[in-house]
Amino acid sequence: MNRLNNKYIGLLITVILFSCGGGDDGPPPNQLPGLIGTVQFPTANLLCIDNNITFDWNDATDAEDGNNVTYRITIARDRDLTDIVETRIVATSQVTILLDRNMAFYWNVVTRDSEGLESEPSPTLAFFTMGDGETNSVPFTAALVAPGDDANVPSGTVTLSWLGGDANPNDILMYDVFFGTNPNPPMISSDITDETFDVMAPDAATTYYWRINTTDGSGSRSIGRVWQFITN
Repeated sequence: MNRLNNKYIGLLITVILFSCGGGDDGPPPNQLPGLIGTVQFPTANLLCIDNNITFDWNDATDAEDGNNVTYRITIARDRDLTDIVETRIVATSQVTILLDRNMAFYWNVVTRDSEGLESEPSPTLAFFTMGDGETNSVPFTAALVAPGDDANVPSGTVTLSWLGGDANPNDILMYDVFFGTNPNPPMISSDITDETFDVMAPDAATTYYWRINTTDGSGSRSIGRVWQFITN
């Protein structure tokens, strides 16, 4: 009988221990750190008279570690940030970097917490470093608005939308529109000044490709990247 009672007592203790501690899944998963605050310099489409650029943005915080964050800044020659000229991890929200003159650059910042987890990147901004005696800069490549790259859209009329930019505020920008089912789409319209254009995409389950070239009043031109969308 004592042996049977001991068996039941042991089972009861096991149940109690499991009920009190067995359901503990540990601490909650680490959360993404916050995005950086407002960019102070260089702001969008800025013409910089110097090529020793002090990048500056408002501090970000981490919900779990307070202010214990670092930042990864990426600078590239293209808006997709694939032709990278500089990437650094810094402990403060300001860093000075020497860049080439007379060139367009694109940059963004991500916040990193103490475990290396990164936030979503800040919006990619463009700026231009002025060269000696520079009077005109090449316009920036067009920024995608809609439809999103690789987006699914209804077949029929599709409105293409983008944003142009130029470091010379008085420049009038004109756009060439390239569109079709070929990954290297043909030009279908030129020298338009609007930043939207309606195209016909009549075939369902089809991938359409498009890009925008930008020209300023001095004839300087930037070649856009190819975007794509798929019709439903």
